Amino acid sequence: MSSLGHLLVLVFLYVLLFYSADSRKPQVLHDTGSSEDGAKGTRWAVLIAGSSYYYNYRHQADICHAYQVLRKGGLKDENIIVFMYDDIAFNPENPRPGVIINRPDGGDVYEGVPKDYTKEAVNVKNFYNVILGNESGITGGSGKVVKSGPNDSIFIYYADHGAPAMPDGEDIHAKDFIKVLEKMHKLKRYKKMVIYVEACESGSMFEGILKTNLNILAVTASNATESSFGIYCGGENPPPPPEYDGVCLGDTFSVSWLEDSDLHDMSKETLKKQYQIVKRRTGPDAEPGTSSHVSRFGSKALLKDYLVSYIGTNPDNENFTFAGFTASPISTSSSVNTRDIPLLYLKSKIQRSPMESPERQELQKKLFEEMNHRRQIDQNIVEILKLSLKQTNVLDLLISTRTKGQPLVDDWDCFKTLVNSFKNHCGATMDYGLKYTGALANICNMGVDVKQTNQEKRRNRRSETNIKASLLSGELSDGRRRARDQNGVPRGHLAVYVGDEMQRFVIPTKYLQYPEFKVLMDEVADEFGYEHEGGIHIPCEESTSASIERSAMSLPMSLHASSSTREGMFVLISLALVVATEMTLLVGLCITLA
Repeated sequence: MSSLGHLLVLVFLYVLLFYSADSRKPQVLHDTGSSEDGAKGTRWAVLIAGSSYYYNYRHQADICHAYQVLRKGGLKDENIIVFMYDDIAFNPENPRPGVIINRPDGGDVYEGVPKDYTKEAVNVKNFYNVILGNESGITGGSGKVVKSGPNDSIFIYYADHGAPAMPDGEDIHAKDFIKVLEKMHKLKRYKKMVIYVEACESGSMFEGILKTNLNILAVTASNATESSFGIYCGGENPPPPPEYDGVCLGDTFSVSWLEDSDLHDMSKETLKKQYQIVKRRTGPDAEPGTSSHVSRFGSKALLKDYLVSYIGTNPDNENFTFAGFTASPISTSSSVNTRDIPLLYLKSKIQRSPMESPERQELQKKLFEEMNHRRQIDQNIVEILKLSLKQTNVLDLLISTRTKGQPLVDDWDCFKTLVNSFKNHCGATMDYGLKYTGALANICNMGVDVKQTNQEKRRNRRSETNIKASLLSGELSDGRRRARDQNGVPRGHLAVYVGDEMQRFVIPTKYLQYPEFKVLMDEVADEFGYEHEGGIHIPCEESTSASIERSAMSLPMSLHASSSTREGMFVLISLALVVATEMTLLVGLCITLA
């Protein structure tokens, strides 16, 4: 063959290889580009920070960072909807007013973020109406909704505490959220959807209930039973700048996928690849309780999709290669259980405040109250389980006993009732108390009936009306009078006297078994000494101690007394009780002694 013939063959092979390589390039879905079947499609994104208050800095930092990733990736503002309370950037505690950072050496991620829904407009109703495209259902905010169609992709990213809720306190319940997603699928409001959730126990939002035929892939920071973790926290390594001591700049799961998206070419990285990178960085092989297990649910088919179809890609990353790249796990010594971040915040503020200053004393008091409140919640849930299930050994029921693949609970109405009661009557909060939602789910799963009949409602109302008279007279909680000693006090009870008028209350001696009762007795000793005649006299106003608002029909399950400084001079006794009739009802009885 001649030299010319060889040259023509080489040219032909080169052209063939060029077109073959070009045909293997991932198809990019632009804002108005083509999807795989040639139809036009738009990328939509909804970003939600579900918390407020400065110590929750990390959630809004995560969301703002996500916005910057989307904008650099080519998504338009008109297709990005942001929910955030917006109380961080210009918070008096923020050392850099108007600036939010998401990593120690990172730049401002707050600049340019649209304030679509802030303050009270950050609520569950608005969230659902936004993703459903229901403009008429929106209250407050910009009114922007997802106007998507059957060829569009939707990316939802939610950062919050466990048992996801909005700043107004309303919870996002898994079953309700799934119903909204199923409605969107029925109405053909999207072609494909990806959901990232940063929260403790976030796996419970989807496990066993997100169907695989909805073209939805959900990735969560943790499985259904464990906490997620904060990163870039004061006192940890790597630490935030000194002025941010006491807060975490980000969450481990969120920082992992955000920093991965900052670095890589999303037109060459699949959802499966990012899932693997984030799972490795978050640390699935660490000791239990030191990291979370990133989990996925829904349609496995979407794992092969390139991320550019959902979050775009930064043109600056076009030449990035994965050759030789491996993602290193984030050291577990660098992360903080998100349940403990409020304590970290208070401890840091105490360390920075002047010794013996009123500010330091007030902070110490808040820390003591928070820790005491947590201990109270721990006691409450154990007693709730014992009395509801009529069992004594319930420690194994403090977390969900469901096996992998099962939903958290079958009866979601039962679950909602118990969660709301636990919050309203036992003081459970998103920061800590709702870590026990798995325990409440166990009660429902074990067949306890929490449906209250009209007769029971009337009986409870009568009990509430008569509680004050019952206590003052010594009548027991079940309406009967027991044998009394010569002073008219029922056996197993003792009398206490309140205020200058010596108003008399009769309480069970069982209260004396609680260590916290000693705190109250120390207050009495400080006021009156150890030697005085007659019954126990508690120093407070009668009008205050008479503010008994709830009754109970069984024994009290816990007693909590928080002491005060001499300047504060208040004592709080919180009695959380369980009423056990034909149902389980949580009732709070609080007597405030000022």
